[in-house]
Amino acid sequence: MPQLEASAAIDFRSESYQDAYSRINAIVIEGEQEAHENYTKLADFLPDSKDQLHSLAKMESRHKKGFEACGRNLSVTPDMEFAGQFFSQLHCNFQDAASRGNIVTCLLIQSLIIECFAIAAYNIYIPVADDFARKITENVVKDEYSHLNFGEEWLKAHFEDSKTELETANRQNLPIVWQMLNQVEDDARVLGMEKEALVEDFMIQYGEALSNIGFTNRDVMRLSAMGLAAI
Repeated sequence: MPQLEASAAIDFRSESYQDAYSRINAIVIEGEQEAHENYTKLADFLPDSKDQLHSLAKMESRHKKGFEACGRNLSVTPDMEFAGQFFSQLHCNFQDAASRGNIVTCLLIQSLIIECFAIAAYNIYIPVADDFARKITENVVKDEYSHLNFGEEWLKAHFEDSKTELETANRQNLPIVWQMLNQVEDDARVLGMEKEALVEDFMIQYGEALSNIGFTNRDVMRLSAMGLAAI
């Protein structure tokens, strides 16, 4: 249990930890806020799933409050300006897709890319988190799998009509994930999270999601690797 041992050795009150945590904590808070807004917007496009999407949006708001409590527990003020910039490209791409009525692209960004990014980050963070944050994050990650499942099921049901747009959206947005990981590599390491582990977990989550939707193994490898050389 090397990560658990690392957790025991981490000084959660040190200046370096709290400095790094101010940005990582802000990212998860902003990520949950983005998710809340995105699922609310998707509810306008998918009236048959409106109640479910509003329920997912409310769940994301609860997650946000949980992570805000994690920051307060360590007396850390989250750097929300940094977090806004961190998500700016995915945010703009989602808004642009929504303005064009490109539901498939919106679902790929929120229900696949952002959810898989969150699940990977939470999976790697849980073993090295402080006790309070670990309990919060363990509960959150269980919910995120259900959010990922919504996107998978909808895209699976519309796969043939969605395939071309999915490939285009993947090409435009997946490389942004690698840029985001590079941006927080140093801060994540201070928290005990290695970038290689984050990349591996994301690749597993994202690859499984693409496979579940209907892509072949060969397609999954090609799509998952898009922009990977940049990291």
